[in-house]
Amino acid sequence: MSQLRIATFNLLHGQPLALDGSPLDDPSTTGGPLAEAIAALDADVLAIQEVDRHQERSGLIDQAAVAAKAMGAADWRFAAALHGRPAPVAGWLQDPAVTGLQVYGPDEVGTATDLPSYGTALLTRLPVHHWRARRFAPAPFGLPLRVAGRRGLTPVPDEPRAALAAVLEGEHGPFTVVAAHLSFVPGWNMAQLAGIRRWIADLPQPYLVLGDFNLIGAVPRTVLGGATALERSGPRRIRELRAARRARAAAAEPRRRRVREPRARLQGWHDLARIPTYPSHRPAVQFDHVLAVGVPRGAVGASAAPRTAVSDHRPLVVEVAL
Repeated sequence: MSQLRIATFNLLHGQPLALDGSPLDDPSTTGGPLAEAIAALDADVLAIQEVDRHQERSGLIDQAAVAAKAMGAADWRFAAALHGRPAPVAGWLQDPAVTGLQVYGPDEVGTATDLPSYGTALLTRLPVHHWRARRFAPAPFGLPLRVAGRRGLTPVPDEPRAALAAVLEGEHGPFTVVAAHLSFVPGWNMAQLAGIRRWIADLPQPYLVLGDFNLIGAVPRTVLGGATALERSGPRRIRELRAARRARAAAAEPRRRRVREPRARLQGWHDLARIPTYPSHRPAVQFDHVLAVGVPRGAVGASAAPRTAVSDHRPLVVEVAL
């Protein structure tokens, strides 16, 4: 099987950073630093998050289009989680005229220049059979977070999130890739991840789910595995287990031995790489993940999280035979 390079990268809207992680005032009107960072990844499939489209802070460029050109993508989509402009301190001033999900692709390059937006993109060099997009509502509350260029903690409201799925044609058949950026609010992000698993249930395996999940360790694969197990058991199975338990209780003697009901087994979701990706100047935690099911562990090759000239995250790149 041929090796594909699969990557995910939270761009921080292409913000250049100094060696110590502090932001540099260098908005590019051409997207040069961003294009160089994307080209260096040499990815066949790339998920990018915190992507700007026609925002002043990033030089009014279409960052998804810049990234697509830099990697030589045959097709791509950008899902705008919101339309509006960043607020002076934190959050967004959303455009009340455009409140739903909008999806842009190669045919929309140079359009809607008066509607600055922000979201998630998925780009690929492979043939695409099918595209799908969805939007997640923000959590009703935010959290105090560390923000590049500010001391201490800054209260940050949550924001809408977007996910994209594509059915791609590999050397040995179709597979599904998802690009996502999840909430930083604990619990809310896990519900979004479980929702993604249900959302792609009718698409062909293998599945690859990429993105910045704002989750660490085994949590993402556990959430996806649990969603799969519950999906397969379903309400009917739950009713059957409850009926069996009631029947055993009615037939058993007073001093009966407790019988444990079988638990749904997890379905093999696993991380294709375990490398810290944040913060970029001194990585300590892994918020960015490439998770898979239906991909043999022997099909997974080298992985890396190289430093780039932009973003407070490092990209995560994995070689996979598909």
